[in-house]
Amino acid sequence: MTASLPAPEPAPLAPATPATPCPPLPQIEVPLLDAAVPKRARCLMIQGTSSDVGKSLLVAGLCRAYTRRGIAVRPFKAQNMSNNAAVSVDSDLPPGPDGEIRRGEIGRAQALQARACKLPPSIHMNPVLLKPQAYVGSQVVLRGRALGNWPARHYHELKPTLLPAVLDSLRRTAAEADLVIVEGAGSGTEVYLRHCDITNMKLAELADLPVVVLTDNDRGGAIAAVVGTHVLHTEEERARIVGYIVNKFRGDFSLYEPGCRVISEQTGWPLLGVVRWFDAAGRLPAEDALALEKPAVGEGRGLTVVVPQLSRVANFDDLDPLAAEPGVAVRWVRSGQPIPADADVVLLPGSKTTRADLALLRREGWDIDIRAHVRRGGRVVGLCAGFQMLGRVVRDPLGIEGDPGETAGLGLLDIETTIGDDKRLIDIDRIDRVSGERVTGYEMHMGRTQGPGLERPWLRLVDGEGRETPEGAVSADGRVMGAYVHGLFAADGFRRHWLAQLGAQISALDFEAQVEATLEALADHVEANLDLDALLALAR
Repeated sequence: MTASLPAPEPAPLAPATPATPCPPLPQIEVPLLDAAVPKRARCLMIQGTSSDVGKSLLVAGLCRAYTRRGIAVRPFKAQNMSNNAAVSVDSDLPPGPDGEIRRGEIGRAQALQARACKLPPSIHMNPVLLKPQAYVGSQVVLRGRALGNWPARHYHELKPTLLPAVLDSLRRTAAEADLVIVEGAGSGTEVYLRHCDITNMKLAELADLPVVVLTDNDRGGAIAAVVGTHVLHTEEERARIVGYIVNKFRGDFSLYEPGCRVISEQTGWPLLGVVRWFDAAGRLPAEDALALEKPAVGEGRGLTVVVPQLSRVANFDDLDPLAAEPGVAVRWVRSGQPIPADADVVLLPGSKTTRADLALLRREGWDIDIRAHVRRGGRVVGLCAGFQMLGRVVRDPLGIEGDPGETAGLGLLDIETTIGDDKRLIDIDRIDRVSGERVTGYEMHMGRTQGPGLERPWLRLVDGEGRETPEGAVSADGRVMGAYVHGLFAADGFRRHWLAQLGAQISALDFEAQVEATLEALADHVEANLDLDALLALAR
């Protein structure tokens, strides 16, 4: 069974808003689950009083805690906005020309939640992903496939047409689990968006979900946030809310308890628990660039890796394994700051808008700093878009990332990149013949790179059948290198080999084991702070 999603009529723009081209929604066939398949799972929805109150982390903790009890748990978030994405194991895309399985993509947070459930990520856990881009709004990804770029004003008109796919993905998720923990997006009380909501109260109403309100005590104002949530909801919406949780609490709760009594008196909602501050949160991949407001810095005092903070930085969890190394310090350089002269490595991360961030590099003077760094004998690494920036030119003839055109690269590698409309999404688990180490990760990009520089690949990846694929490029002197592989440094052997080449301190860090240990600690933390039996009883 399939449902065809029609292209909506674009909403008229306000007179003061510059006209922005809006692509029509392609006529796509969305496979729908047979109506006879029963809903198996109970569901519970976590909505926030604002963004960054800790919804994603709490859901991950609940997923692991309930999974440890032998319950089949699945995460679900109808719409996520993030440039931190992960490759899923499935896709609505047809097989490729040579029969290969096409992958999709979902938000990094839902991939972590899937891992907490000890499952591979699926497109149905996050059916709509918005990837912000400069000037053109966001790239809209529906069930793993990119639909195109949509300005925010037009996207609000588009959203209701995505509801069939969203509800179907929730049904599919609920059909294979005992419990689905549904995460809302941002604040559940954005009343001006109520008419086009697909991820908060509208979804709760259509899917008959009980709702728990989560608020953040760390920033202050939690009492007003929850009471204000009550005021802004309709009577029907208030009745759907089964209680509230206070998150990120520090200090003596006996001093704060009267405040919770005020909340309960004003709203009629019971307090379902107080979750204290979780110190180890920084060891898990962050959902989006909000985390870079307080960038995590490696504690090491040996090798210094400096990372310019790009305007549309993407998949910056590539840096987490380096920051976790005791002999490595990772420093993010923000706008208005120069790249420090004592840097050992300058690393250019992924970006959703390569050309726009190349322009940013030049506005900040970072291009000059990088060239000076190279002249001093320093090293430069580019990952995905950062790899593209190291070349001679980046072309975007179709206007995929913004206005059509081309932008000169840094010229540190003899390569050229053309951005097209076909996104490459693949998992990687191979042996690198150059280092002799296993390389794991994924590719997620729309650019195709060519040029003489590729004749000196950074990696030579060999699959299980002995076929070799060159990947990336390295300069003749070996000091500038780049590749499309995300997650490259999460492979312990490869990371150690690379650090050893730089003369850095080598540790016994098992990065994946650290992530697993942190998820276990998060589940312990959730168990200690919440009555999980009571929460489970609220699910329906």
